[in-house]
Amino acid sequence: MRYLPLTDTDRREMLGVIGAKSVDELFRDVPESARRDGLVDLPRRKGELDVERALGRMAAKNVAAGSVPFFVGAGAYRHHVPASVDHLIQRSEFLTSYTPYQPEITQGTLQYLFEFQTQVAMITGMDVANASMYDGSTGCGEAVLMAHRVTKRRKAVLSGTLHPQYASVVKNLSDFADYELEIMPPALPGSSEDIAAHIDDKTSCVVVQTPGFFGELHDLRAIAEAAHAKGALLIAVVPEIMSLGAVTPPGEMGADIVVGEGQSIGNGLNFGGPYVGLFATREKYVRQMPGRLCGETVDADGNRGFVLTLSTREQHIRREKATSNICTNSGLCCLAFTIHMSLLGEEGYKRLARINHAAAVSLAERLSKVPGVEILNQAFFNEFTMRLPKPAAEVVDALAEKGVLGGVPASRLLPGVKEVEDLLIVASTEINTDADRAAYGAALKEVL
Repeated sequence: MRYLPLTDTDRREMLGVIGAKSVDELFRDVPESARRDGLVDLPRRKGELDVERALGRMAAKNVAAGSVPFFVGAGAYRHHVPASVDHLIQRSEFLTSYTPYQPEITQGTLQYLFEFQTQVAMITGMDVANASMYDGSTGCGEAVLMAHRVTKRRKAVLSGTLHPQYASVVKNLSDFADYELEIMPPALPGSSEDIAAHIDDKTSCVVVQTPGFFGELHDLRAIAEAAHAKGALLIAVVPEIMSLGAVTPPGEMGADIVVGEGQSIGNGLNFGGPYVGLFATREKYVRQMPGRLCGETVDADGNRGFVLTLSTREQHIRREKATSNICTNSGLCCLAFTIHMSLLGEEGYKRLARINHAAAVSLAERLSKVPGVEILNQAFFNEFTMRLPKPAAEVVDALAEKGVLGGVPASRLLPGVKEVEDLLIVASTEINTDADRAAYGAALKEVL
């Protein structure tokens, strides 16, 4: 059956209205290299059962994260999510309106968003947090735009510690708005970058990630002082939010805006999403914070209630006055985050972070004994980078053949950078057992 509702006459009429002679002319702005010449190499027709069988065979080639020893990170991490999280997020108390357009009748939604904001503000060491962004990368991009508004400047400096995909999102937003962007070279573990030398009177913000892309932990105090001395803001990025259970929060190191990825708490990998972006800042900047902010109040009878306090989004106000065009928040993922964090409590959160760090230390010690392997990090949380005697991409493929998902080759996210071709980024969380680590060590010896 063909799902083409328009006839040839319809198409000709539409093309005539817009002044195009043909469909090809309509798409003339698309580069030739991006166009497909001819049909996709697929059968013209198949029965439903045949299609299911074919797709099933393709799906069987995937290796699920829990089926083999798993050490992949680089911005998305596998942690244990209690079964109670999935059960609770489906309860009717939380299944109120998708988004609080009528706050007074969506108390369940507003309450968990309020609790979520409180938790994020506490773990980041900041005054206030919003009700989430799409993910960590969009939060990072919005933080840069917010810094431009606060300082009334147009230049951002991105540290080489920043995840390349986060930097790509910032670049995309900056290009369209004609902002100036300085992206520093990748900061390998053990190396130093003189960020202060790149901050001038035009700089609105400096963006630094900790743990960095290569897993290195960074003390942000000196960078914060250098930025503030020039009237710029410090944006701290935390893609592995579990780390804040063990290390000093960015807010206590002088960060003005903290963004991060909350996937590690309550949310599985889920084949790539959805995730939940965390965004926190100082109270004095709250009016420039993107997204929505929920607050606590009392009703006419003195009962505790929740309200939508701030919502400076173009969905609610005139576009020219909006702080963001992100017109939603990751509600279900926020809820999962909040429930998991509530189950852990402060002590449980810290204990889980310590377990993560111990697991990574144990793995690093084991792998460092493999001939030809060099661990580059001086300080890390649950992720580190090692230099191998051959290209990391080849090693990862060989490890997968032996039933071990050994990490992310740095070259995958930094293509064309020769300095990283032999670097492998490895993560180890509480889900890894001693047997997993032993299997990794044995497999790595065989493939090197």
